[in-house]
Amino acid sequence: MRNLREFRSGKPSHYPDQSVYAAYACAEFGLDFTDIDAGTGLVFSVGSANRSLHFGAGRCSWYPQNSATASTLASDKYFAGRILAQAGVAALGGEYFFLHDRHRAHRPAGHEREDALANFAKLGGSAFVKPLTGSRGDFAQALHDGNALIKYLGEVAQYYDAILMQPIVAGNEYRVFLLDDEVLFTARKQPPSIVGDGASRIRDLLSAHNDGLQSRGLSPVCIETDAAFDAVLPADERWEIPGRMNLSAGGTMLLEAPPSEAALTLARQAARALGLRVAAIDLFTGIGGKPGAMQVIEVNSNPSIRLLEQSGRGDLILRIWHHTFSAMGLL
Repeated sequence: MRNLREFRSGKPSHYPDQSVYAAYACAEFGLDFTDIDAGTGLVFSVGSANRSLHFGAGRCSWYPQNSATASTLASDKYFAGRILAQAGVAALGGEYFFLHDRHRAHRPAGHEREDALANFAKLGGSAFVKPLTGSRGDFAQALHDGNALIKYLGEVAQYYDAILMQPIVAGNEYRVFLLDDEVLFTARKQPPSIVGDGASRIRDLLSAHNDGLQSRGLSPVCIETDAAFDAVLPADERWEIPGRMNLSAGGTMLLEAPPSEAALTLARQAARALGLRVAAIDLFTGIGGKPGAMQVIEVNSNPSIRLLEQSGRGDLILRIWHHTFSAMGLL
């Protein structure tokens, strides 16, 4: 098996992760990889002696063995939640609310901005909110104030049509990656953090962190006016940023088994309910300090696998692509 790090060094720095991994797998399995977009890696084909298949990076589906219907249902967090509930799978669920008046005549009552405010109050004035069809942790955050919610709705409306509102749950967050019913890997998720230099205030470090997020097309962290944010963070001291734990938003994941087999069973049930052959199930365990309490957060039908590269597990990347190529008749 070739060294993935060395293989990546031979590709342009702007090449999308999945394009690098596809080319890497093709080299290992004797398939033809052809970039058909002037070296961007955004559109490419993979060919064998018998057939070829096109792939796209960016927001395209990376796993054609997932049907379009299953992938689309999973990408809508409310639809996915309803399907999980109907299947008896423990999940956070949530309510959806639209941010614009267009198409209002085509939808049922109870899902407008004013309804979002009422639901927020019903949840006790605190909730976790995220775009209904968002990804990478964009605009995913906990809110604890009605005015903050109003401001949030105005900001997210510039980019999305609807949000999902969920109760705030505290627990240990894991990701379970499945190929059919096989658990390929599991990982513990940790929040992003900033590191002090002994001179900069917390708010300044967060501002620099936000610059990086926005350069990658992600929403910034809310910087409070609280005086605590004016404190200087000691050199090398870490300050965790609460809320989203996505790798793209600065979070970390470490390959680690969840605390029980029951968590793996729950993940399998979620993937089966949505009809996905490839899925990454995010779930909470130990909710409220109770070891057996767990719920699915969301189901990812198009999950990133950069963690595997960062962890030196090119072998698992090859297993994922072997599953894809075999399912599509290329191997």
